[in-house]
Amino acid sequence: MLLRHAKSVWGLDLPDHDRPLASRGRRDALAVGQFLHTSGIRPDLVVCSTATRARQTWQRAEKGGAEAGPVAYEAQIYEASAQDLTSVIRRTDTRAWSLLIVGHAPGIPELVDYLAVRTPTNPAWQRLDVKYPTSGVAVLRFGGDWSDVGRHRAELVDFAVPRGAKKA
Repeated sequence: MLLRHAKSVWGLDLPDHDRPLASRGRRDALAVGQFLHTSGIRPDLVVCSTATRARQTWQRAEKGGAEAGPVAYEAQIYEASAQDLTSVIRRTDTRAWSLLIVGHAPGIPELVDYLAVRTPTNPAWQRLDVKYPTSGVAVLRFGGDWSDVGRHRAELVDFAVPRGAKKA
C-alpha cells in the first residue's frame, strides 16, 4: 500500500520537512484510518517518512482505526524518487507479508506507475489517472519476495482518496 500524506499547512515559517497537517489533513488522515479498518487492511509493517506531515498522517490514521505491525520512520522516504522507494521496499523483512509506505508526491504516485502494470480499463487506474491527491491510498498486489519487486511486477487493486467530514 502506498499512502500519500494528508493535506499540510503552507505559508508557515518552517522548513518543508517540518510542516504539520492542516485541519483538513487531520480530518482526512482519520478517514484514511477508517478506510483501512473497514477494508480489512492491516499492514504487517509501516515505513513512514520522517516529515512531520507524514508522521502525523499515520498517527491520525491509527486514531481513525488503522492497525498495523511495527512502524519504522525513514528519512530516505522524504523527497524520494520511485527508484529510491523501490530500494526501501526491496529491503523489507521477508516476515512482512504486507507493507504500507507513507510518503510524498511525486515519489509515491510515480512508484505506483513504476510498479504496477497499467490496465486502462481498471477503475482504480481510471481514478488514479485523474489525480493522486493528498490522502490517496493505492493498494497493489505483488507475488514474490520483496527483493524481487520491480517495474510492472504488481497489480493495482484499488485506489481510494478518503476524505473526512467537513465541519458544519
